[in-house]
Amino acid sequence: MATEVKIPALGESITSGIIAAWHVKDGDQVEAGQPLFDLETDKITSEATAEVSGRVSIRAETGAEVEVGAVVAVIDESAAAPPRKAAEEPEKQAEQAPPAPGKVEDKPAHPPSVRRLAAESGLDPDTVAGSGKGGRVTKGDMLQAVAAAKEPGPAQAPEPAAAAPAAAGAERATRKKLTPIRRAIAQRLVQAQQTAAMLTTFNEADMSAVIQYRKTHQEAFTARHGVKLGFMSFFTRAVVQALKAAPAVNSQLEGDEVVTYHTHDIGIAVSTPKGLMVPVVRDCGRKSFAEIEREILAYAGKAREGKITIADLQGGTFTITNGGIFGSMLSTPILNAPQSAILGMHTIQERPVAVAGQVVVRPMMYLALSYDHRLIDGREAVTFLVAVKQAIEDPARLLLEI
Repeated sequence: MATEVKIPALGESITSGIIAAWHVKDGDQVEAGQPLFDLETDKITSEATAEVSGRVSIRAETGAEVEVGAVVAVIDESAAAPPRKAAEEPEKQAEQAPPAPGKVEDKPAHPPSVRRLAAESGLDPDTVAGSGKGGRVTKGDMLQAVAAAKEPGPAQAPEPAAAAPAAAGAERATRKKLTPIRRAIAQRLVQAQQTAAMLTTFNEADMSAVIQYRKTHQEAFTARHGVKLGFMSFFTRAVVQALKAAPAVNSQLEGDEVVTYHTHDIGIAVSTPKGLMVPVVRDCGRKSFAEIEREILAYAGKAREGKITIADLQGGTFTITNGGIFGSMLSTPILNAPQSAILGMHTIQERPVAVAGQVVVRPMMYLALSYDHRLIDGREAVTFLVAVKQAIEDPARLLLEI
């Protein structure tokens, strides 16, 4: 009996995907529940597993774009695995025999992010100790190994500078097809620019109070909750309070109707090797600082490891993006459609400012609110941004909800 392996339906808007990697080879014996391949769509990367045990016959190559419902492999259940006793004898001999010099034990297939880092750094992932399930090497393992490899040893002499490559015959450009995620990002950004009357308003916030709060309470907060107190929880709670002051900013346009949300499901933009993803933290107004920090940390890990789900990305009413982690001084963020507004955070920089008639140096951050002017007037936009500024400069307002 043969069982077809088909591309599953992952969401209403997902019609196809690209096979990013096969974890098995054609003709391999697989067990039910064993990972078969990684499928990359325009939203997520998911792992497909075998439904039955048997010998697999692969019908689609790595990199092929396949539609939902397409047959990419067949598992022959009649092809039984080798008898247990016969298979155990070679295994026992292999266990007893000493490993050959330089031989590395077989490891599970590496995910796409690990293979990409291996290609960029030249580091063999088989030489890296894996901390993932079943000994799999994760992206974090590779990043640590690459960083360690770049650090020179105490007695290591600096290598002579390599000669410049010859211009003749050198590759001057590379060409590759857009991934589904990058293609979707491109389409959504262009759509946002073309369909919304987008406008951006700016303000700046003195970060002194938040920085002092973190410095004073960081140790106790981390010990109590097991997670560090970051800036994002302050801004998330400040955004919730500002949305209450300016409800129009928490609205979306659907046809000729305006939908105003009374929940505060905030999308937090996360940068990944495959592009920007925006997982949603639900009901932020009802969550503590620790709960918000914990969810953001968990979503960031899932996004970077390719384990984010469609449900994690849907249903947001407002988005926060932090370009400051990359050193951005000022920018105009693009709307995350169908949402009508997005807050951009930027790098903290000490600048001279006037306080009570005196020029003092304070850690300042520029804030940018991009919004759809069809729904949100300047009054609501400025009201929102001023409310965020006030809450950040006086965090006690978040506790008192004023």
